[in-house]
Amino acid sequence: MFYKNMFVGDPRYGGFPTILFLLVIAWSMVWKGLALWRAARNNQRYWFIAMLVVSSVGILEIIYIKFFQKKIPLVTTTSKTTSKRKSK
Repeated sequence: MFYKNMFVGDPRYGGFPTILFLLVIAWSMVWKGLALWRAARNNQRYWFIAMLVVSSVGILEIIYIKFFQKKIPLVTTTSKTTSKRKSK
């Protein structure tokens, strides 16, 4: 029964195809997970709460990642440091 209505809309759900529904859920979960992880790592509490509460099918999460996340400066080292053990 599930496979029968997978590509054709089920009239009980307004004719919305099941496969499209599953793709939207997967899309939303990927963006929400990425954005929540970055907001937590950047210690941006209000963004984290807003993205956790608001379900926007990934739109709010993409806006956060593109425009509002804190930019982390790249740290490059040119010299290699070696640690030597002191002998007793």
